[in-house]
Amino acid sequence: MEVTDADFDHEVLKSELPVLLEFAADWCGPCRQLAPVLRALAEEEADRIKVVQLDVDSNPEVAMRYGVLAMPTLMVFRAGEPVMSVVGARPKRKLLEELADVL
Repeated sequence: MEVTDADFDHEVLKSELPVLLEFAADWCGPCRQLAPVLRALAEEEADRIKVVQLDVDSNPEVAMRYGVLAMPTLMVFRAGEPVMSVVGARPKRKLLEELADVL
């Protein structure tokens, strides 16, 4: 699911589930590598976490608000607050290990 600067607060900060947000860009190779991992995670963990993507080129406000400088940056939000942030692509198994504390 794509989010924008306009719907970020509603879709991410006000979500009942924790949200895994990927800050990405079309030109970002590691972002493309991470896409199938995030799709699988979104399907398998849909009852525990919402997975969304924000294109930083089209939506720079949110990226600036959270000081995102590198793509991909993954940030987990719970109850409207960022609780975890990691930079770079990773395999699904590693990502699940990192998310274990926030899920």
